Amino acid sequence: MANRFVLNETSYHGAGAIQEIATEAKGRGFQKALVCSDPDLIQFGVTKKVLDVLDGAGLAYEVYSNIKPNPTIENVQSGVEAFKKAGADYLLAIGGGSSMDTAKGIGIVIANPEFADVRSLEGAAPTKNKSVPIFAVPTTAGTAAEVTINYVITDVEKNRKMVCVDVHDIPVVAFIDPEMMSSMPKGLTAATGMDALTHAIEGYITAGAWELSDMFHLKAIEIISRTLRGAVENTPEGREGMALGQYIAGMGFSNVGLGIVHSMAHPLGALYDTPHGIANAIILPTVMEYNAEATGDKYRYIAQAMGVKGTEAMSQEEYRKAAVDAVKKLAEDVGIPKDLKEIVKKEDIPFLAQSAYDDACRPGNPKETSVEDITKLYESLI
Repeated sequence: MANRFVLNETSYHGAGAIQEIATEAKGRGFQKALVCSDPDLIQFGVTKKVLDVLDGAGLAYEVYSNIKPNPTIENVQSGVEAFKKAGADYLLAIGGGSSMDTAKGIGIVIANPEFADVRSLEGAAPTKNKSVPIFAVPTTAGTAAEVTINYVITDVEKNRKMVCVDVHDIPVVAFIDPEMMSSMPKGLTAATGMDALTHAIEGYITAGAWELSDMFHLKAIEIISRTLRGAVENTPEGREGMALGQYIAGMGFSNVGLGIVHSMAHPLGALYDTPHGIANAIILPTVMEYNAEATGDKYRYIAQAMGVKGTEAMSQEEYRKAAVDAVKKLAEDVGIPKDLKEIVKKEDIPFLAQSAYDDACRPGNPKETSVEDITKLYESLI
């Protein structure tokens, strides 16, 4: 079986990368952008950094900001109407996963109007046409939505998140500028950073992993482990490292899948509006312990990438524990809660477990699982 790998056509990295937006838009002959950015980023002037680039280059745009932290079907559908009304010919997504996921949904529906109900996009929808071109500017170092073929939309009526996987939705150009991330508060930096680490670790051990994806994931684990603490303290080196580390993780997991950490985190976002990175960070060590028996010697290399010394002399049990402990220590150092006691209601666990089992990320888990297994994992965290 052939292994497929899908990446952006072009990506720019480093301080000042957003200046290249004008170069790319003009070079591609684009006339008008629908800028997708959430209200907070607009309020705090983050979006304006990009709008200034467009204004300076004389590029036309309209702003669409009806975007929630866990974007909904309605956010996508109203965005489709805004795109049409604006007469736009490309999308410019500025923000974290919420803005980018919304833009992906809009772009796919515009190019594939038979999927206008949005629910039909769940899973691997058989779309025929590439999305409207998307330029992506991340303002968080975590989701890597700018380089992935995935997006997640919340079905409010059913209290669930729909994971959509489509090679047609990947942004054509990504602009990874650490200066766009410098205004993130500590809590958000920590949460999104741990989200990136979860991507790297789950992508490394997922059932679909292979040599090319392993290369990206191990390097991402190394960079994230080395720079997340600094990013939380807002050091330039930390911000730059996390901007790159989360992108590299995205290059990998987008092409091989994830596992039940994400399956368990998605229902928490849908039901309680729990920030995705926080949910992943809390769940990750517990699921790593659960999955350990199905990972061969990979935890040795995870531990090494996270800076653990002496792993070559460790037994399998020792290096597996060392990898989990390193994740726990990093999460503790950046202020992540240790459990779900303040989030999950015990009576909701049956619904959460079934939702997690039905989630599109679950089949990628390295260990076969069941609703009962997932129930026990949730119960162990409250």
